[in-house]
Amino acid sequence: MIDLRSDTVTTPSEEMRAAAADAEVGDDVYGEDPTVNELERRAAEAVGKEAAMYVPTGTMGNQIAARVHTDRGQEALVEAESHVYKYELGGFAQHSNLQVRTYDGGANGAPTPEQVRDGFVAEDLHRAGTGLLCLENTHNVKGGVPVPADDVAAAAEAAHDLGVPVHVDGARLFNAVTALDADAAELLAPVDSVMFCLSKGLGAPVGSMLAGSEEFVEEARRVRKLMGGGMRQAGIIAAPGLEALANRDRLHVDHERAKELAAGLDDLDGLSVAEPDTNIVLVDTTETGETAAALLERCEQEGVRGSEFGEHTIRFCTHLDVDDEDVAAAIDAVERAL
Repeated sequence: MIDLRSDTVTTPSEEMRAAAADAEVGDDVYGEDPTVNELERRAAEAVGKEAAMYVPTGTMGNQIAARVHTDRGQEALVEAESHVYKYELGGFAQHSNLQVRTYDGGANGAPTPEQVRDGFVAEDLHRAGTGLLCLENTHNVKGGVPVPADDVAAAAEAAHDLGVPVHVDGARLFNAVTALDADAAELLAPVDSVMFCLSKGLGAPVGSMLAGSEEFVEEARRVRKLMGGGMRQAGIIAAPGLEALANRDRLHVDHERAKELAAGLDDLDGLSVAEPDTNIVLVDTTETGETAAALLERCEQEGVRGSEFGEHTIRFCTHLDVDDEDVAAAIDAVERAL
C-alpha cells in the first residue's frame, strides 16, 4: 500500500530507533533531560528564536501559544481555512476562552495589512479586544502553499503597530523555507512565536517544537504542565527528533516528487491538478462526475491511499517514505481506479 494520506504516516528510520535506544535521559519536568535540552537548543537556533520547548503535538504547541499570548475573552484573528480554526476542536475557545475572528487569506493564506487593521478590535468597556494574529506557513488546506517573507513581515508589522502579538503555525515550516529558498530565522524574525512539527515531513515518530523569547517559553512551560504535557524521561522520543532536524535538507526531494505526481495525475481524464509548491497535491475530481470519497475508495482497492479534502478534492502528500517508483505506481493505481 502506498500511503499518501499525510506526511505524518512515516515510520522512524533505523538511525532514529538507535538514537531512541541510546538516548541519555533525565526528568524533563525538572529540566534534567539532556537530550530534550539539546533538541530545544538546536530547534531554537534553527528558527532564530531565543528559546524553544518540546511538546507532544503541534496542536498542543498552537494551543499553548494562544494561551500565553492572550487574556481570556479576547479575539484571535485567524485565517478562515486555517488548521487552528478548522482542525483543533475549537481549542482556542476551550483552552483560552478566546473568540475567533476570521480573515480570507487568499491564495497563500496570509492577510494583507489592511485585513489585519480591519479585523482588529480595540479593547474598551464593552469589548475585550484583539489579542493574537495567527499565520499558517505552509498553508495546509490551500495546498501546502508557502507564505513569502514579505507577506509575513507586512502582516506582523500591522499587528505589532496595533499591539497584537503574532504566532505562526509552522507545522510544515521547513517545507516553506525550502520552497522559498529562504532562511528560517529571517522568515520568522518579524513574529513572536512559532510552532513546527518534527513528525510532518521530517520523519520523527512524535513531537513538535514551540519557540519564541525566553520569557514566552518560560510561561509556555507552565501552560504545557497545565495541559498535561509535562513529560519525564522524554529523551527517548526527543532523540529521533534530533535526527529529524537533519531531514530539513532533503525536503526538496519530496517537492520534486509531488510535482511528478501532480503532472501524472493531471494527464488522466477527468482530473484537474495544479502544480504544487511543496509536498501537498490537491486533485479536483469534479469533471469525473464522482466525489472524492468514491474515487478514494477505489484508489485504496488499487493500492494507494489519499485524504478527502472536500466533496470533489483529494489530497495526496509526498514524504520521505515515498520514492520515485511509488510515485509512478500511485499514478497507475489512480488511473486504474478511474
